[in-house]
Amino acid sequence: MRRRRTPPPPAPLPQRGGIDPVRLRLPADGAWATVREHLVERLTGAGPGTIAAMFEAGLIVGADGRPVAPDAPYEPGMYVWFHREHPPEVPVPFAVEVVYRDEHIVIADKPHFLATTPRGSHVTETVLARLRRDLGLPLLSAAHRLDRLTAGLVLFTVRPEERGAYQTLFRDRLVRKEYEAVAPYDPLLDLPRTVRSRIVKERGTLAAFEVPGEPNAETLVECAEHRERDGLARYRLVPRTGQTHQLRVHLNALGVPILGDPLYPEVAAPEPPGVFRRPLQLLARELEFTDPVTGARHAFTSGRTLRAWSSPAAWAGED
Repeated sequence: MRRRRTPPPPAPLPQRGGIDPVRLRLPADGAWATVREHLVERLTGAGPGTIAAMFEAGLIVGADGRPVAPDAPYEPGMYVWFHREHPPEVPVPFAVEVVYRDEHIVIADKPHFLATTPRGSHVTETVLARLRRDLGLPLLSAAHRLDRLTAGLVLFTVRPEERGAYQTLFRDRLVRKEYEAVAPYDPLLDLPRTVRSRIVKERGTLAAFEVPGEPNAETLVECAEHRERDGLARYRLVPRTGQTHQLRVHLNALGVPILGDPLYPEVAAPEPPGVFRRPLQLLARELEFTDPVTGARHAFTSGRTLRAWSSPAAWAGED
């Protein structure tokens, strides 16, 4: 019989700016004499002397919230916590709109350029960190994610014990998601159609790509309307799977790459920090599901618009 793993103790440190402290568990085996010796070896990216300085300052604590002494002996299975010092991030100058909130969930309308959750170089400038601070909900968690460059609706859960139920909705494809995109208009493109392909995303690479094999990505693509004057169309996209960059890959494969996309069809040089021009013209417009906790039927619509469609002159003039 497999032994059930004991859950970790609660964090003894409060959040900082909506960001949880780092929690590490010491390996069950190893030849380290002290906790400090192990962490210096383990956290090589922290820089020379950083971990030693944190111990001296009492910034690394145990489950009781007390600082771990610099000479504390190594204890297999021991938990330690500390706050990572993050480099300053350029503020994303767009607001997160709360579309709906109850005691179980929060539905946020995310702007372009703001990451959903802390990841990589985007930590404090994320939807999750902002909502935790602004709404006073330190236990808020994301049930799913949108790409940083995509705008639109994201579901967050209020209670940790209910998060799994909402994540299961997405895993089991019980959430209806509808997106909108602006891309070139091709009169020869036969739409509507369902695009099916196999998409892979390799670790360390920016772009995903299609490969031969059993399809793992499916998207219904429709042309909602088009304009003759600028050759653009507004597309309605209904994904039936959730592969990384799926919608961007599928429209690009159809020969109509989404406006503002820095990866498809070609990888462009990244914008300098603080430049928020020509955002990817992709919007998570609608989200529908039956609440697994309350049984209520929810249907939400984003209040955002895609600039290339709503304000084409402004879009064309952005440099």
